[in-house]
Amino acid sequence: MAVTAASATETVEAVFRIESARIIAGVARIVRDVGIAEELAQDALVAALEQWPESGVPDRPGAWLMATAKHRAIDLVRRKETYARKLAEVGRTLEDVPPPEPSDVDDIDDDLLRLIFTACHPVLSTEARIALTLRLLGGLTTEEIARAYLAPEPTVGQRIVRAKRSLAKAGVPFEVPGPAERAERLDSVLEVIYLIFNEGYSATAGDDWLRPALCEDALRLARVLTGLMPREPQVHGLTALLEFQASRIAARTGPDGEPVLLADQNRAKWNRMLIRRGMDALQRAGTGPYAVQAAIAGCHAQAVRYEDTDWRTIASLYGRLAALVPSPVVELNRAVAISMAEGPAAGLALVDALAGEPALKDYHLLPSVRGDLLERLGRGAQARTEFERAASLTRNERERELLLERASRCAP
Repeated sequence: MAVTAASATETVEAVFRIESARIIAGVARIVRDVGIAEELAQDALVAALEQWPESGVPDRPGAWLMATAKHRAIDLVRRKETYARKLAEVGRTLEDVPPPEPSDVDDIDDDLLRLIFTACHPVLSTEARIALTLRLLGGLTTEEIARAYLAPEPTVGQRIVRAKRSLAKAGVPFEVPGPAERAERLDSVLEVIYLIFNEGYSATAGDDWLRPALCEDALRLARVLTGLMPREPQVHGLTALLEFQASRIAARTGPDGEPVLLADQNRAKWNRMLIRRGMDALQRAGTGPYAVQAAIAGCHAQAVRYEDTDWRTIASLYGRLAALVPSPVVELNRAVAISMAEGPAAGLALVDALAGEPALKDYHLLPSVRGDLLERLGRGAQARTEFERAASLTRNERERELLLERASRCAP
């Protein structure tokens, strides 16, 4: 049945947002170039926008997009092969391309994993690796990546363009690297998975508070990595963190998709199986930054009620995390924990000390936290101002609604 152009556009964009990483990864295995793969995926998107208003939305729209992109990829490869044969027929000398060597990493047959290791190749800077992988695997826009990194949007856009060109110029193979190369790319891979999960757990922009598909992809990739690199403590640390965080997803939104804060969540909805998996992974996580964050999440997971939370231990763990990876965002979280352990005045003093941090200038959680502390101190008018400022800074509609509601409830 035909659908309206507006309805088809909305459906295509929603499906593409969810499936784009898999489509790009599947096509990249054929064309061996992530830049071309992204272009072919976009071609499939355009084809859907042209055809679906008349033909109707397919029963399996993601499979339709994947098949269309792969058909175009195969056509491209065939055209190149035909051109090469014609050159040979007229006597041109073509460089022989040796057959691929047998892979020693056939234990992993996952196009998404191949894509993430390709995007994290050492030929790229760390910043470029992360930006490119978030773009390709996370489906994030340049604006969303810029906000996640507190970086200018044009800078991030240039990184992505240069990264794709660099990979093509260097002829980087589309593969999971051997054991020696895996280790040197691991930090970037883990950081990318972490950021993808975070974008799903608390969406930077849009109408939804959660984007569960991103969380699922990130958690699946983390679990695959634990199988690929079982002796790497930091892999287990990240996996433990994501298992704990994912355990709360069902309780983080209300019946209409509205955000539910940690203090108000129905902990009966927390997934106990994921919490057990997190505890198991934490035992092998070592003492790195992801392990410390997992330990913090584990403290929350073990509290049957919000009132039972061990805030002193959490504050101590944030202090340890700040020593490992100094960051104003970590300090902001430590201030929240201290406010719960020692009172809102103690937390407010730490938050006020962060007010001049350039990286937090447009970070909406700074005024949000300050508003919460002021409200707890009975300074309603000031709290309202902070909540309203936080609402003006966030790009997420659900979060904006929550912040404005909190502002409206503040006593004068």
